[in-house]
Amino acid sequence: MTTQSPVPEEMDPASVSKLALSAGTTVVGVIGDPVAHSLSPRLHNLAFAHLGLDWVSVGFRVVEGNAPAALVGARALGIKGLSVTMPHKAEVVTHLDRLTEIADRVGAVNCVTNVDGVLTGDNTDGRGLVEALRRGGHFDPEGRRCLVVGAGGAARSVIAALADAGASEVVVVNRTPERAVTAAALAGVVGRVGDPDDVSGSDLVVNATPTGMAAASASPDRWALDPARLGPNQLAVDLVYHPAVTPWLEAARSRGAEVLNGLGMLVHQAALQLETWTGQEPPVDAMWRAIGEFTAE
Repeated sequence: MTTQSPVPEEMDPASVSKLALSAGTTVVGVIGDPVAHSLSPRLHNLAFAHLGLDWVSVGFRVVEGNAPAALVGARALGIKGLSVTMPHKAEVVTHLDRLTEIADRVGAVNCVTNVDGVLTGDNTDGRGLVEALRRGGHFDPEGRRCLVVGAGGAARSVIAALADAGASEVVVVNRTPERAVTAAALAGVVGRVGDPDDVSGSDLVVNATPTGMAAASASPDRWALDPARLGPNQLAVDLVYHPAVTPWLEAARSRGAEVLNGLGMLVHQAALQLETWTGQEPPVDAMWRAIGEFTAE
C-alpha cells in the first residue's frame, strides 16, 4: 500500500484536493443520479489524507438502469470500493458476488467492496444512523420506543439497526400497508405496523422519506407524517441533509421536539465504509469538522 505523509489535524478540507495523486493511486467512488451534490467524496478524501493513504474518491453519475454496467466497470478497472446512493441501492443487490448479512436482510446496498474482482455488498446506513443518534442526538435506542416513517431501502436499514441496537419497539408507518408489514418484520419481535396515532408514545421519530423537504404550503397531504403530532421530550430525525433544516424538521422543532438531520448518518455510514475498504480506523472527528459548514443552526 502506497502512503503519503499524514496531514495535520488542522488541515483545511479544501486543501485535500491539492494532494498529489499517482499512477498507483487507489480509487473509490460514489455512484448515483444525481451525484454532483454528494458530500461522500469530500468525507472520503479528507479521511484518506488524515490516514496518509494514496487513495482518492470521486463521484460517478450513473443513470438509472446502468448500475450493473458500472459494477462491471468497477471490477475491470480495479476500483476498490463504491458508495451507492439513489436510485441504485436495490438494483445492485442481484449483481454482486456476495452480500453481508444486513445487506441481504434489508435488500439494499450502499457500500460495495472489491477484493481481487469479488464484489461484496454491505449496508451501513442504519448503523450509521444509530451512531449519529448517540453522538449528535445524545440518544441511545436501547430500551426506547421508536417510530420510522417509510419502508424503502433507507427505512428498512434503519428499522433493522434500531432493533439490533435494543429498541423496545420499532413501529413502521407507511402509506402502502403491504410494504409496512415487510419492513416491520425486519425488527423481529419488537417490530409492528402502526399509524400516525402511535407518534404520541414514541421517543424517536425518523422520517425516512423525501417528503420532509416539501414546503408546508405544498398540499394538504404534503408530509407522510404530520410533525404537528410531535412535541417536547421527543427526537425528530429527517434523513435528508440538504437543506440542513427541512420544512418537516422546522415544523417539528416549532412544536418543541428536538431535531436532527441526516448529516450525522452520512458521516458515520461513510466512516463504516472507509473502515471496510482500508482496514483502518476512520478519523470521525475530522470528518465531522469537514461538514461543519453544512450543520443545522
